[in-house]
Amino acid sequence: MDRALLDVALAGEPAFRGRQIWEWAARGAAGYDEMTNVPTLLRARLAETVPFSTLTLEHEAHSKDGTLKALFRTHDGHLVEAVLMRYRDGRRSVCVSSQSGCPLTCTFCATGQMRFGRNLTSSEILDQVLHFRRIEPLNHLVFMGMGEPMFNVDSVVETARRLPDVGITHRRTTVSTVGWLPGLRRFVGEVEEPIRLALSLHAPNDALRSELMPVNDRYPLDEVLDECRRYFELRGRKVFVEYVMLAGINDRVEQAAELARLLDRRIFKVNLIPYNPTGSFAGSGRTAIDAFAAVLDRDRVPVTVRLTRGRDIAAACGQLAATR
Repeated sequence: MDRALLDVALAGEPAFRGRQIWEWAARGAAGYDEMTNVPTLLRARLAETVPFSTLTLEHEAHSKDGTLKALFRTHDGHLVEAVLMRYRDGRRSVCVSSQSGCPLTCTFCATGQMRFGRNLTSSEILDQVLHFRRIEPLNHLVFMGMGEPMFNVDSVVETARRLPDVGITHRRTTVSTVGWLPGLRRFVGEVEEPIRLALSLHAPNDALRSELMPVNDRYPLDEVLDECRRYFELRGRKVFVEYVMLAGINDRVEQAAELARLLDRRIFKVNLIPYNPTGSFAGSGRTAIDAFAAVLDRDRVPVTVRLTRGRDIAAACGQLAATR
């Protein structure tokens, strides 16, 4: 819900009323009617004046692997997608968007091909989480949906600080960035909570990275990696490196060796991502992915291959584009 609007509606009420209402929402309440310790007349007034969510659900898509994708519309008409991923080990991870669309136009990402709308407010980001919390308990969250989180760092951090109330600890919250340095520097220098950091890298050198990700022309690898090292020095926590595998583009073993030389194994952990089709590239085959991973493993750079979820409903990494 719009917390600023809620504060206005609660003017004159005891200070604890806002906390009560938030606690109910964070536990998965479906509406004001369920808030039994809030006066009936106040619940009725809030139902008329403060919409329970800042987002309108437009559509839901269900994957055969249990993944659920939700398409939302903001009050001013912008489209937003978020995803709930279910795993056999009990993890329930939400992938949320921080913007409608994305202004940074990475060539392999469907979101970058959308028209950019705007930054989302903290309430709009949080309402993506609360939508899924009303379905079932949650325990992990990634800011890896639509948009560049460090472009909207204030709303992202404000949201992250509320997630423990929903059941998602800071250590199970990850913020991903393509390397937007102004926001990344603030995140590293100002955020004291142990929120995880992920770098969307996708190339072992500046030349290739600039071809794939125009942001690299503005903020090259050395500057971005320096900030990731500063995060490690301040937090003592590894930085996840996301590396989407594109056939014939960035998946050769020579490039794996170059990546291993670039990344300090004490600081970085590489997550290889099978490419999810968006119409721009072909994905690397399993043989190429395994060979790439073997080079990193040989050089003792921690590496895993991401388990793809929701590809059949265009809910996998890089596929969010807010279409039906």
